[in-house]
Amino acid sequence: MVKKNILVLGSTGFVGSNVVSELKLRYNVFEASLTKGVDIKDFNSFYSFTKRINPDIIINCSAHVGSLNYVTENAAAVISDNTEMINNIYNVVSKINKNIVIINPIANCAYPGAVKELYEEDDFYNGEIHESVFAYGSTRRLLLAYSKAFKAQHKINSYNLLVPNMYGPNDSTDPNKAHALNALVSKFVKAEYNNDKKVSIWGSGNVIREWLYAKDFAKLLLQIIDDEKSIIKNPINIAQEDGLTIKKLAEIINKNFNNKFELSFDLS
Repeated sequence: MVKKNILVLGSTGFVGSNVVSELKLRYNVFEASLTKGVDIKDFNSFYSFTKRINPDIIINCSAHVGSLNYVTENAAAVISDNTEMINNIYNVVSKINKNIVIINPIANCAYPGAVKELYEEDDFYNGEIHESVFAYGSTRRLLLAYSKAFKAQHKINSYNLLVPNMYGPNDSTDPNKAHALNALVSKFVKAEYNNDKKVSIWGSGNVIREWLYAKDFAKLLLQIIDDEKSIIKNPINIAQEDGLTIKKLAEIINKNFNNKFELSFDLS
């Protein structure tokens, strides 16, 4: 059996690096990221790179993203860079090989920003994205639009996976870049390093979030790739209907530090 050629975009980032480490044991994995010398925003060079590989599958982990502060302060760059990457990915595939399958993990910040106890898939477009993540979240909705439009005209198949908040190894240690759970863990690490007695957490701590371990996400990709005959409803929510409040999460982390820190919640 011939091994599939899989191209992972954003391969040196948080999610991409976990995907690469899992998939390379079974497939021919190729990597594309700025640190690997591939600029997805440069159409011609990305076209040449992808044509040379001619992958069976592209896993699109590429993104210009960061913390709430980062995506707000850099909103114009975030929305323009991500839009350019999405545009190039789909247009390159349409010109090289329309049989290439594109897999898009789509962050749940693309849901409407209204405060609700539970988000329903049918309400995905029923409201604006929250202002704090508007620039990035809008491009996640754009991914769905591109996949639908290129399916209609070019018959390109995409798997769109709505994912919960991810955590795990290889995340950035930069507070402006780290994902939420890893950023929270880093607060405790920093507090211990500085001999602080208290850890301050943004918000009331009552908000519930659902979490997905990055390596588990990679294992889910294996199932999708291996089952060529599977029919996947698009988009598919790969959440598990179970979440934790930020307060409970902070308490779990604190237990791993022998409950040595006082937890305070900053409502400002």
